[in-house]
Amino acid sequence: MVHRRNKFRLGILVSGRGSNLQALIDASKKKEIDAEVVVVISNNPKAFALERAKKHKIPAIAPPDQSEKAFINILKQYDVDLVCLAGFMKILSPAFLKAFPKKIINIHPALLPAFPGLQAQKQAFDYGVKVTGVTVHFVDEGCDTGPIILQSPVVVQEDDTLGSLTERLLKEEHKSYPKAIQLLATERLKIAGRRVIQRKK
Repeated sequence: MVHRRNKFRLGILVSGRGSNLQALIDASKKKEIDAEVVVVISNNPKAFALERAKKHKIPAIAPPDQSEKAFINILKQYDVDLVCLAGFMKILSPAFLKAFPKKIINIHPALLPAFPGLQAQKQAFDYGVKVTGVTVHFVDEGCDTGPIILQSPVVVQEDDTLGSLTERLLKEEHKSYPKAIQLLATERLKIAGRRVIQRKK
């Protein structure tokens, strides 16, 4: 069964509490983005993100079969236009990327290519940078190496702790992810090599 479309359809992959998922749901409800979350899938059946989805009557699935094939089948069943990683703690294989070419994005709490991988906030804080930020990027076969859609800087304050910096980065994530999705939903992006070019309205 294929679910019929009316808006740009988002499939969200999650592993944890899902604060970015909530930001996307809220942005959709407020009509800040021309997109809707149509399915949430997790590799962790205890992820709080699934409860967030259920609260908004969005299908929330932690398939017993945790194979990539099962995830791909669910996303195709819901006829998604874009796959969004929101704290999804699993590396996607080339086969998964091939199933959704240029249709998988991620948000990262640092200004890539600096501080890729896990605990990016801590990496930046420990390094002593004066400015960090968040990056929304397409997913490719590397670790946080895909073409960059947008970046938002966050200034590190002199009295910042890792906790306070992480909190401000998260707030910026909640703004940046919907912005990037709106650009995709309104077909305002073009990929040229590693560059993602924004078309004018």
